[in-house]
Amino acid sequence: MPKLTVDGVEIEVPQGATVLQACELAGKEIPRFCYHERLSIAGNCRMCLVEVKPGPPKPQASCALPAAEGQEIRTDSALVKKAREGVMEFLLINHPLDCPICDQGGECDLQDQAMAYGRGTSRYDENKRAVEDKYMGPIVKTSMTRCIQCTRCVRFTEEVAGTDELGMYYRGEDAQITSFLEQAVTSELSGNLVDLCPVGALLSAPYSFEARPWELKKVPGIDVMDAVGTNIRMDVRGRQVMRILPRINDAVNEEWAHDKTRHHVDALVRRRLDRPWIREKGKLRAADWNEALKLFADKLGEAKSKVACVAGDMVDAETMFAARALLAQQKGTLFEGRQTGLDYNVSNLAAVAFNTPLAELEDADVILLAGTNPRWEAPLVNTRIRKAVRRGTKVFAIGHQVDLTYPVTWLGGDLKLLNDLPGELTDAFKAAERPAMIAGPGLLAAGGQGDAQAAAKALGIVKDGWNGYNVLHTAAARMAGLMLGYFHEDGLAGLIAAKPKLVLMLGADELSADAFPNAFKIYVGHHGDKGAAQADLVLPGASYAEKHGTYVNIEGRVQRSEKAVFAPGDAREDWSIFRAVSELTGKPLNFDNFTQCRAAMIEAVPALGIEDGTIVDLPYAPADVAAKGEGALNYPINDFYLTNAICRASPTMQRCSAELIHGESFAEAAE
Repeated sequence: MPKLTVDGVEIEVPQGATVLQACELAGKEIPRFCYHERLSIAGNCRMCLVEVKPGPPKPQASCALPAAEGQEIRTDSALVKKAREGVMEFLLINHPLDCPICDQGGECDLQDQAMAYGRGTSRYDENKRAVEDKYMGPIVKTSMTRCIQCTRCVRFTEEVAGTDELGMYYRGEDAQITSFLEQAVTSELSGNLVDLCPVGALLSAPYSFEARPWELKKVPGIDVMDAVGTNIRMDVRGRQVMRILPRINDAVNEEWAHDKTRHHVDALVRRRLDRPWIREKGKLRAADWNEALKLFADKLGEAKSKVACVAGDMVDAETMFAARALLAQQKGTLFEGRQTGLDYNVSNLAAVAFNTPLAELEDADVILLAGTNPRWEAPLVNTRIRKAVRRGTKVFAIGHQVDLTYPVTWLGGDLKLLNDLPGELTDAFKAAERPAMIAGPGLLAAGGQGDAQAAAKALGIVKDGWNGYNVLHTAAARMAGLMLGYFHEDGLAGLIAAKPKLVLMLGADELSADAFPNAFKIYVGHHGDKGAAQADLVLPGASYAEKHGTYVNIEGRVQRSEKAVFAPGDAREDWSIFRAVSELTGKPLNFDNFTQCRAAMIEAVPALGIEDGTIVDLPYAPADVAAKGEGALNYPINDFYLTNAICRASPTMQRCSAELIHGESFAEAAE
């Protein structure tokens, strides 16, 4: 490990580190625009200049210079200060002076660094260049006159997103960034371009001119749009979540978030349930809480033990626990979270979990995808696979062909391939030290759990110190639901066959309307979607942004989300609804507030009480499940942008679906 000095302080740095990284290890701030920790080095903004000895007597770009033994680095000399001021002057030659009306104002790298490292005065009188704005779709708004050609956006689409949709045209003063043929950017990760842009050239179209950063309260949360458990930050003004941004967590989402995570936020104030509703003569009428809760309690008493509960895809663990505790008083035993009818053995949770930590997936030698389209089912798992491919990993897939943004050897689309493994697949896995397999929802829907387990055993995917057998779920509530007992040995069909008299639907908007034809249906949720349309009693609950909650991601990682805003109107937090009903039945639940509810849940399932961000220990012992043998594998998601009730209520997600999935064109208004 090389030893060098930074501003007179000797430090030791890892082999292969750059001078910029060495300076940061020494606690020095180095300004930069083009350099980013997760992208390749471009070295084109020149803002990170430092003085290095031995070497030429001039400042050098620290981002592209390897750290070497014996170097003497100065970051605060007069030469460095003057050089950075000169670079900043050049960057501002054509940059418009529109900070007061720029949406990036207050969180702009150029603004901050001009204050810290610029001259404070300008020596240029020439006219500034103007560049025509480009069209990049419904997510990214452009103001290309502000662009400083750092190329972060180009490198992101090429290296992380894998879509190669941006590039730089022309040279010198005429250089400009654009999407090819000036068409919409189709990547489901395009919102990250806005975070990466160090100036106001790429902006969030749905958020533009909505709020200033200093007006916002920042609340940490967990995303529920998929099962990865992306760490997010909800920016709140008043009683509304204005935007959602990712939080850095290298173990889960790094610093990325997909477009559904970011831009469903406009639906949190649209099509909301804000009062109870009771169905009479086929039509819903508004009611008050006293009437609605009394009806709930009466129907619960009439049903006795013939009660069932179906949990939706975005429900927190506390809500599922409280609902289960209420129905358990009736001796109810019918609980299910797989509302679309999936049926697989969950006697061992590790056999239905993502056993390879997400951060280690990119170290796999060879990967088999079975019945999964990770680009739509879990985009941030797909970025991990893409990183592995860029390092030389070979990917095989069973299912119909889709564009996963990296080279894939497609073996076919039938389940029988897992029972008659192709030679090229077995040869690749024999030579692998860290093989991995991802069984997706398409495989589970086809009844292929036994086939996947048999293939994993034949391919030697589980080794000492390495478990490469992974099941990819799409529901944020799935793992916590399984831990809380939301599964029936015969799946949803077992609940239907039991013919319950009362069915409690916890945000279950994907449940078929004819699933329980003779039951009294009670829907507890936050959006007036498919679930509310079929319910006999509708009780307004809180969305994930309006309550504290515990979520468990596909790895079994327990994470906690904070309450950002209050629920609208008369809507209530879900656990409090069940507590109020229990009071009317004469059997009050043993908690009176959320803290007590969480404590009771942890007492019942201690694994849900481990430290925030910790993976639950799930011993791997898969049950003996018979192989189905054959059958077509189909992916469950047909439209990435409209997968749940929140997304279906979002104008932005509807626009993305229409334009990016269905090819509709939209005329842009002149400004």
